Amino acid sequence: MKIEKFEDIISWQKAKELTNEIYKIFEISKDFGFKSQIQRASISIMNNIAEGFERKSNKEFKQFLFIAKGSAGEVRSMLHLALDLKYITNEQYLKLVENVIVISKMLSNFIKTL
Repeated sequence: MKIEKFEDIISWQKAKELTNEIYKIFEISKDFGFKSQIQRASISIMNNIAEGFERKSNKEFKQFLFIAKGSAGEVRSMLHLALDLKYITNEQYLKLVENVIVISKMLSNFIKTL
């Protein structure tokens, strides 16, 4: 399948789903610093995929995919902390971490193909 717009990119679609999920889960959190950071990190995954794609240069796209991958790592790190602080259940943690790992692997494969 030819990718004609960033919305066609499966890792972007999955990052968008992850971001929506994180917004829902942390919506009522009173820890505004934590909430803001994890939301911004998840947004960064999808936005860097989009921005890199729109650059229309494989070299630049690859750079943005590396940034997106870094943001995925940040989200994963914060999920560990969220679990420790009991902001999320073990079930939520496992689901979110699995999603982040899938996105991260997809980004790695995408980087290799570029």
